[in-house]
Amino acid sequence: MPVVPYKDKSTSKREQVAEMFDNISPKYDLLNHVLSGGIDILWRKKAIRELKPYAPKKILDIATGTGDFALEALALKPEKIVGVDISEGMLKIGREKMVKRGVDHLIEMRSGDSEGLPFTDNEFDAVIVSFGVRNFENLLKGLTDMNRVTRKGGVCVVLEFSNPRAFPFKQLYGFYSNTILPLIGRLISRDQSAYTYLPESVQAFPDGPDFIRIFEQAGFTKTRWIPLTFGVASIYIGQKA
Repeated sequence: MPVVPYKDKSTSKREQVAEMFDNISPKYDLLNHVLSGGIDILWRKKAIRELKPYAPKKILDIATGTGDFALEALALKPEKIVGVDISEGMLKIGREKMVKRGVDHLIEMRSGDSEGLPFTDNEFDAVIVSFGVRNFENLLKGLTDMNRVTRKGGVCVVLEFSNPRAFPFKQLYGFYSNTILPLIGRLISRDQSAYTYLPESVQAFPDGPDFIRIFEQAGFTKTRWIPLTFGVASIYIGQKA
C-alpha cells in the first residue's frame, strides 16, 4: 500500500499529494526552513554545485513547488529553467516569487505530472528534483520519464530525505521526525495530515543503495550517492548514456 497524506480518502496518491501541497502552499517555504533549521538551503546549494562541471543550458526542475531549487540553479547561468509541479497552489506562489525577483523570463513555472512529462525526448541538459521523488505514485515510472526528457550525456540530480543509519543520529532523527516535526507542522500549516505524511513517506522511501538500483533501472548510468548531514538527506547523481 502506498503511503498517502489522507488515509480516510480513496483518491490516488497523486491527487492526495496535489491536495496536500495546495493546502500547505501559503506556509510551505516557512515550514521548510523552520523544520530543517535552514539547512535545506545548504543542501540545495550543494546539489547545484554538483551540476557545475556539466554546465547545463536548459534545465528541468521536477516537483518545483514554489521554485526554490530552480532559483538556486540560476547560479549555473543557464539559458532556461522550466519548473513543473502538480500543485497549482505551489505554482501560483512560485510564479509570484519569480516576478518579484525579476527572473520570470528565465524560469518558467508550468503544471505537469512527473510520470507523464509534457516534453519531447532528449529536451533538457539537466533534470533536477528536490524533495519530490518521494511523492511519486510510481517511482520507477517517474524516473524513467525523467530519463526520457534528458538528452544523451545529460545529467539528473535528485535531492531527497533519507534515513540516518548510524547511532545515535538514527534514534535522534526518528524522535524528531515522528514527534517534533508533525507538531510544528500542524501548528504552522493547520493541516493535520501533511506533516505526519512527511516522516511516514521518508521511512517508506527506498533510499541509498536501494534508490540507486531503481535509478539505474530507469536508465541512468555513472550513478553516485552522496549522504548529507549524517544521512538525513542524500544527493543522487546519474547520467543518460
